[in-house]
Amino acid sequence: MIQQVRRIFKFGVPAASIAWMVLLAGQANAGRPLTVDDANANEKGTGHLENWWAREPGNAQTFNLAPAYAPFEGFELSAAWARERKSTLNATTVQAKWIITTPDENGCNIGIVGGSTNVSGGGGRTHYANGLFTCNHKEMGSVHVNLGGEKPKYGNTVRTWGIAVEREFGAVTPHLEYFGARGEKPTVQAGLRSEIAKSLQLDGTVGRVDKETVYSVGMKIQF
Repeated sequence: MIQQVRRIFKFGVPAASIAWMVLLAGQANAGRPLTVDDANANEKGTGHLENWWAREPGNAQTFNLAPAYAPFEGFELSAAWARERKSTLNATTVQAKWIITTPDENGCNIGIVGGSTNVSGGGGRTHYANGLFTCNHKEMGSVHVNLGGEKPKYGNTVRTWGIAVEREFGAVTPHLEYFGARGEKPTVQAGLRSEIAKSLQLDGTVGRVDKETVYSVGMKIQF
């Protein structure tokens, strides 16, 4: 999920902080360390748990926790919780992802995702939906494309978009992504992940948005 909309909310809560809480909660459902989502899902009966710390625009510092589980083949349910340290804002997200095509590790997949994020402290609820397109190649890596929209409680529907490329190099998989929303400055971000033990992944990202540096470090446990 990609969300960059900044709105002025009531109760005096900083608009940028709320917007980034929505973004951070949604990031969990894209699969660390990507922000741009992919048209892939856990295998039936399996899942994962992700947690990470991030520094976002305005020097916001957040802790994030996100579980996901696939009760059926090609269908994944996920949730996320994010807390901003300085403002004590909390964001919770619930999401469902459906991979429409038969998953192909050396071909193209299509999926759709929809969910809702609620931010405490006057942020309200944001609903979103996204079309997902992924193409995989054994030697060239993978390309992911997103196109969708979000509807904040205190605003109009905004179009969102994103593109990411990633490729495995031995034990390390780096990626580069570019994403944003209509009317907002886009984000360019790079990251990498590595499985350091069976079912245990460490990852990180660094990027730029509106002349600010953003970064994150996290881990993922599969079960």
